[in-house]
Amino acid sequence: MTLSIIIDGGLSIPKCGRNPLRWLWFRWGRHLAARHRGVRVDRTCRIHPEARINPRGGQLTIGARTRIAPGACIQGPVTIGEDCTVQIYSVIVAVRGGPITIGNDVHIAPHVMMIAAHHKFVDTDIPIGKQGIEAAPITIEDDVWVAGRVMITAGVRIGRGSVIGAGAVVTKDIPPWSVAVGVPARVIRTRKAQQSDSA
Repeated sequence: MTLSIIIDGGLSIPKCGRNPLRWLWFRWGRHLAARHRGVRVDRTCRIHPEARINPRGGQLTIGARTRIAPGACIQGPVTIGEDCTVQIYSVIVAVRGGPITIGNDVHIAPHVMMIAAHHKFVDTDIPIGKQGIEAAPITIEDDVWVAGRVMITAGVRIGRGSVIGAGAVVTKDIPPWSVAVGVPARVIRTRKAQQSDSA
């Protein structure tokens, strides 16, 4: 058993409760994230010290009351809003020309991947790793739930109030209030219609 598990109680997302040691532990996590030039972290955030946060020369902002789990990796020009969660082993990588913007009240489950670029591979005479990348922004609007093992590719916008089902690969924009599943992800219903039907 590691010191981290003893302090954080083995929880997958930071919670302090009335435990002063946990409060100090997550404050240390905030410090580790904020030590990088270009990182702004609200003082109410709970960031596990084992999260990997680095702006890669850009600006990285994490809003109020947002919680970042151990093993989460957030890199590059990323903006995360208020009251969000980024669960264990999720990877959020933005690059110059491909920022990632996450709204308020967004919940990102474990093992989600958002990468705002992909390798070029058109020229068969040049190794793929030497052809460079193509970057495009990713935007997740407010009040979105991204379930476990979802992959969100460069250039995608997910509309407000949407739910992305576990294991989906999102390659195109998702309209607001949608439930989307599958590979590639497709909208199977709208949450707004359900709400008005049940009223």
